[in-house]
Amino acid sequence: MERITSRKNKIIVHLRELGSEKKYRQQCGEFLCDGLKLLNEAISFGAQITAVLWKGTAQAADLPADCPQYEAPEDLFDYASPMKNSPGPLFTVRIRPDSGRALSNALVLENVQDPGNVGTVLRTANAFGVDAVVLVGACADLYSPKTVRSTMGAVFRQRAITLADPGELKELLTKTGLKLYGAALRDDAEDIRNVDLRKAAVAVGSEGKGLSQELLALCDASVIIPMQPQSESLNAAVAASVIMWEMAR
Repeated sequence: MERITSRKNKIIVHLRELGSEKKYRQQCGEFLCDGLKLLNEAISFGAQITAVLWKGTAQAADLPADCPQYEAPEDLFDYASPMKNSPGPLFTVRIRPDSGRALSNALVLENVQDPGNVGTVLRTANAFGVDAVVLVGACADLYSPKTVRSTMGAVFRQRAITLADPGELKELLTKTGLKLYGAALRDDAEDIRNVDLRKAAVAVGSEGKGLSQELLALCDASVIIPMQPQSESLNAAVAASVIMWEMAR
């Protein structure tokens, strides 16, 4: 196993770029992950692991024989890692292309920029059996280290689709025959408990601005989560979780 000692080593440079640059991740078709638990999740669900960097000394892991593994002293590992005080390892995973199969249902996020929220929604969607999470507009990058970590391994299991704008969303849903509902505080919004969410997609917007007018105009109807009158709007991930529970129910 190769032991790396220089910051100029191409593996170290590669890991730092993957951890910090969305465009670089897209160009390489890889993303960076951190931690032994996440590595075991990736192995269990058949993710294509392309390299592993161990902190100090390598540990036992059920990796493919042809997977490159490296060791680095603690200070160099910490330089390569986007996380503070990580016990390691760092590892890279090939981004899985979308299967292209028709959707049976979906949770849509529009302009949700917090990586923790996006990761939590992916994790919850996987728990409730939602077919896909669709990210529209300026959402947090699905493959940033913070998003990946917050998915707790769901990034390897849950289907996710990234689209540039609401027009692409409408095209996708039309092809697959799903109705689109928007979660919004509107006078005509229906209580979500009374809506048939089979073969449907439900969209949740950012906490600050909600759904855009462009996306709302594409919706078949609006839905609302019933709350006490004095309540503030829910955190985006919490609202999405309630909606996905209703979809599963």
